[in-house]
Amino acid sequence: MIFALMLVAAGCGSDNTVQPPTGSQKMPVLGNGPVTERFTAEVWVQGNVAYTTTWGNRLAPGNAIKIWDVTGNVPTLVDSVIVPNAVTLGDIQASDDGKLLVVATEFAPGSIMIYDLTDPVKPQFVSRYTTSLTDPGVHTAEVQRVNGTLYAFLCVDPRSGTPARLVIVDLTNPAAPTQVFTAAMGNPYVHDVFVRDGILITALWNQGITIWDIGGAGNGSPSNPVALGSVLTVGGEVHNIWWYHSAVTGEKRYMFVGQEGPGFIGSSSSGDIHVVDASSLASPREVAFYHLDGAGTHNFSVDESRGILYAAYYNGGVRAIDITGDLSSCDPASKSPDGRCNLAKMGREVAHGLEDEQPVFVWGVQLSNGRIYASDMLNGLWKLAPAPFPPD
Repeated sequence: MIFALMLVAAGCGSDNTVQPPTGSQKMPVLGNGPVTERFTAEVWVQGNVAYTTTWGNRLAPGNAIKIWDVTGNVPTLVDSVIVPNAVTLGDIQASDDGKLLVVATEFAPGSIMIYDLTDPVKPQFVSRYTTSLTDPGVHTAEVQRVNGTLYAFLCVDPRSGTPARLVIVDLTNPAAPTQVFTAAMGNPYVHDVFVRDGILITALWNQGITIWDIGGAGNGSPSNPVALGSVLTVGGEVHNIWWYHSAVTGEKRYMFVGQEGPGFIGSSSSGDIHVVDASSLASPREVAFYHLDGAGTHNFSVDESRGILYAAYYNGGVRAIDITGDLSSCDPASKSPDGRCNLAKMGREVAHGLEDEQPVFVWGVQLSNGRIYASDMLNGLWKLAPAPFPPD
């Protein structure tokens, strides 16, 4: 479910043309694997296999996992898995060892589906984790290892009289996952999380982001998260986060926060990327943002070796943004009235993709094996060449 978007007739074109800025180069399209009977949702690429989920109801319900061979330029559909008792699917992610595939399902019974990936193109069902605390639906599920143990972090939808909540599940035994923590949080949603270095960052919509120690700062654990700091980014509507670790400098200064504003599927979207200086996890502060006229952001993938953030931008396609260097310092012409730097005015967009393939509505993006994969609600799975700048 995309909380801020409304459904419009499938196949309609965008009435809001999005123009690339001067200096933004084109990311060549290598191929497309079409999906026309369902809306395509999230994407996960593992080696030469890609998995995409489906959402809502188009000509068929969003209960299918599509499995693709992406060895060549054109993604080739090799199989599908239909998830029983699901209306829509959200996140999909493989474990870091490539052994498990985890999929979030909505609505009641909300759950995560766990599959064995011994044969990557033939996922085998292992278990379905569902309890009263995962109803009415698990919107997103992040799978990460903390101090050697594999966990799933489930963001559960609110419903009348019941607030949204975070549920953390131990996946040591994937046939019988066990809950280690739960708490109500978010206003009105806890929409997503980002986990890295024993730090948990929660996207709490109109409560901003909160940073938790779950083993990386010495006091917390997945069963006992300890709050470190929080920040409310401009405009709220906090949808997702990426904590950037530069492979070049080792710096861990910036968190990129996606804002999902109102929009219409297949037509329009809104919302900025907000840049948070997290040099102090106890006192994070917003220092910059990226705004694209006529479109809003959804999910991210970051090439940390080159310092490029790839953002799904719905009807704006894919945008590649240079995030190297100091993002908090800019000349007066690039500064907003509240003092934040505007990355667009700084010329930080270096490349764009899918503007010639309209209409598109790009949900997710992932960098894998030197290629960009974009899941498009209207058109299926795209494969693109990466941004040509900065040079390797």
